[in-house]
Amino acid sequence: MARPADRSQRLRWVGFGLLLVAGIVAPFVAYPTFLMKLLCFALFACAFNLLLGFTGLLSFGHAAFFGGAGYVCGYVVKHWGVTPELGVLAGTAVAALLGFAFGALAIRRSGIYFAMITLALAQMVYFLALQLPFTGGEDGLQGVPRGHLFGLIDLSDNLAMYYFVFALFVAGFALILRTIHSPFGQVLKAIRENEPRTLSLGYDVDRYKLLAFVISAGLAGMAGATKTLVFQLASLTDVHWHTSGEVVLMTLLGGLGTAMGPVVGAGIIVTLQNELADKVGSWVSVIMGIIFIVCVLAFRRGIVGEIRALAKRLGIS
Repeated sequence: MARPADRSQRLRWVGFGLLLVAGIVAPFVAYPTFLMKLLCFALFACAFNLLLGFTGLLSFGHAAFFGGAGYVCGYVVKHWGVTPELGVLAGTAVAALLGFAFGALAIRRSGIYFAMITLALAQMVYFLALQLPFTGGEDGLQGVPRGHLFGLIDLSDNLAMYYFVFALFVAGFALILRTIHSPFGQVLKAIRENEPRTLSLGYDVDRYKLLAFVISAGLAGMAGATKTLVFQLASLTDVHWHTSGEVVLMTLLGGLGTAMGPVVGAGIIVTLQNELADKVGSWVSVIMGIIFIVCVLAFRRGIVGEIRALAKRLGIS
């Protein structure tokens, strides 16, 4: 009889395989630009979930990494003429460095104080994005070229651009999976469950939290840089605190502390925004708020969390 751990690992691999197959065939059954937006926000939510769901750190400033990397990527691609993959790498690197700076300051506090510090620092980034000349101010950084991947593949073709975005999402998602199922990830979970006990066992808790913050910020930056290439625009919306709130909503709705939860949550939110924006206008925020309240009251673990709990009760996993 297979051990529960082996069975769980097999289920993870099956789920990852299904995700790959679905991603490969998706642009032939749905609009590629919509799918690319969904993948960008799914990666953003997964990166945030690494920090909140697996480390227990609530950041209200993740839009700074998402939007800041978008501006960096857009600028170097448009004004320096670098290829798109180097633009994404530049945005990711800057987001990781920004995450190191934010984390070094924020991890000195915990709880609501940690959250408020991240929010305050993110608002500073928003102010810089509004005032610095190269960002375009309220108009944003427009006309960012998609360019040619490795100087060869023309990303102005939506199908080629989609598979580039999908490859980045798979790479980021695989890194998160590897992280949470590694010894490092187990320490992060221990910090989330009982930080004083983890500290008493001899672990440098602050170092683990800082590294988790940097990884989360870098992946959020990768998502933001990719979104800038997709829409050829870096805007203030991406660094606004509303975007930080949206990623919290996506993570909680899908299932906090689950690998697939943020992907499901991002899919629901992006789909609602896409389908309802033209029909109900600004009321889409109200509708999403109601759905969130119902989900939190009725499904405390989130959608994927509740499905997992049901599967355990039925003996499936």
